[in-house]
Amino acid sequence: MNDDTMTLPRSLQLGGATLQLARLQPQDAPALAAFAAALPPHDLLFLRRDISHPKVVAAWMQASAEGRLHSLTVREGDALVGCSAIVVDELSWSRHVGELRVLVAPAWRGRGLGRVLIQQCFAQALALGLDKLVAQMTVDQVAAIAVFEELGFRAEALLRDHVKDRDGQLHDLALLSHDVAAVQSRLQAFGVADALR
Repeated sequence: MNDDTMTLPRSLQLGGATLQLARLQPQDAPALAAFAAALPPHDLLFLRRDISHPKVVAAWMQASAEGRLHSLTVREGDALVGCSAIVVDELSWSRHVGELRVLVAPAWRGRGLGRVLIQQCFAQALALGLDKLVAQMTVDQVAAIAVFEELGFRAEALLRDHVKDRDGQLHDLALLSHDVAAVQSRLQAFGVADALR
């Protein structure tokens, strides 16, 4: 699988600012670590692993270099303000499914950056030949669930007490999914046609 059809890096105009969208590179590790450290702890529950730990960042970088994870970064100047990842397990029965992860800096929430990253991930998923994208988040992340649902994701499962946060509190986990093939018929509506250029 290959996502080279996307033209990156490139500039984005959003909320009166110029942002840079690019693929994750090895030199991005310090910026990714700083980004993770600045996130509220509850935001880290979007991911299976706590990316505030250096070992997890190192594993992310290695998986990206090996092509098991397809990550994008968004920067405002030198600061990382958003990132996404599509995790694909080529050796599993579900190699046609990508697990989507999206994180946005608090200052950029409600400004459309999460939506842009998800749209870019649709373009990546199409280029990678994936049939389905799934996203997981705790059910109290209502705003994030709403953005995913607006883009066509639908709830498939609810796993009770599936996530334990740093304080030992349990959270229910929602699993949402989207048929990537269905996106092809709505490229214009989602703005992905521009992402594929």
